[in-house]
Amino acid sequence: MFDFTFHNPTKILFGKDAIPRICEEIPAGARVLMTYGGGSIKRNGVYEQVMHALQGLEVIEYGGIEPNPRYETLMPAVHMVREHGLDFLLAVGGGSVLDGTKFIAVAVHFEGDPWDILEKRAPVHTALPIGAVLTLPGTGSEMNGNAVITRWEKRAKLAFYSPLVYPRFAALDPQTTFSLPPRQTSNGIVDAFVHVMEQYLTYPVNAPLQDRMAEAILLTLIEQAPRVLESPNDYDARANIMWCATMALNGIIGVGMPQDWATHAIGHEITALYDIDHARTLAIVLPGVMQVKRHQKRQKLLQYAERVWGITTGDEESRIDAAIERTRQFFESVGIPTRLSAYGVGAESIPALVAQLKEHGMTALGEHGDITPDVARTILQQCI
Repeated sequence: MFDFTFHNPTKILFGKDAIPRICEEIPAGARVLMTYGGGSIKRNGVYEQVMHALQGLEVIEYGGIEPNPRYETLMPAVHMVREHGLDFLLAVGGGSVLDGTKFIAVAVHFEGDPWDILEKRAPVHTALPIGAVLTLPGTGSEMNGNAVITRWEKRAKLAFYSPLVYPRFAALDPQTTFSLPPRQTSNGIVDAFVHVMEQYLTYPVNAPLQDRMAEAILLTLIEQAPRVLESPNDYDARANIMWCATMALNGIIGVGMPQDWATHAIGHEITALYDIDHARTLAIVLPGVMQVKRHQKRQKLLQYAERVWGITTGDEESRIDAAIERTRQFFESVGIPTRLSAYGVGAESIPALVAQLKEHGMTALGEHGDITPDVARTILQQCI
């Protein structure tokens, strides 16, 4: 196990009474910008709960943050915060709203062009405090310092990390997810699954606890996925999916471990060029990464095959083949196609995708830094 330092400052409020409790977490006298997405919170009762909890505070709303939140959408919110002197941000929605709100938090007092935070990895020194009310589990953004932002005019989807944008608190009420369309539920399940795989499917470093925790999340997602899709109002299934998604990317299972993240890097370019849902790009790319890097990931692939899928017979190569196929089948079982061709994207897309990776400096990906643009091309060929 590698040496590590771990700190996660986010307070989780989980359960049926989570949203009313946010009033205890926001400073008295705070001037709040409440961010949200397309307006579903006004149809499912979440908006009313949040506004009731915020009684007595000055609140300005900013809606319309889209999936794969766009720089062009977020900058007007940055100007709004500056203009009104707002000092607390409350994100109400899924990972895209949270990611966008994190960008707003660091952009408000940033000296210079805020895009430099993403494109040039400019250091962040200050950020407004953030709270979250989660309505769409999947990204884990409610309990980490990560954010991914798209600048549509540049066809660029880039990430940043700062410990300053961990939410101060996150309210997780599984009931808020009852009304999610199946597409969003499935996306969240796949997103969480691949988050685990990016941290787990590398090479052994004698960290059995982290391995077992990762496998527990994967097994729970596999077990609960059909339940939640068949019975959207099953509170227990929704609760388990929600907590799995948070645990998948709050840092705990990744401490002391090598990590990959090539699937995400390649997937981001697919979204940037073809506007395919983030989780769906992960379902497309992961099997290709598993196939092309099967030699480097051999020991963990065999462990994954046995512990997650119960594959114990046959030679090693056939067990690895079976594990890759079972992964693809799981994604398909929740309604997520796993081939680019299913989205109308063919082999002609590969040169542009590889060029995007080069342009964004993604030339040494993976846990060994050995996924070059040429290797990425081979992976993408597996994805058609």
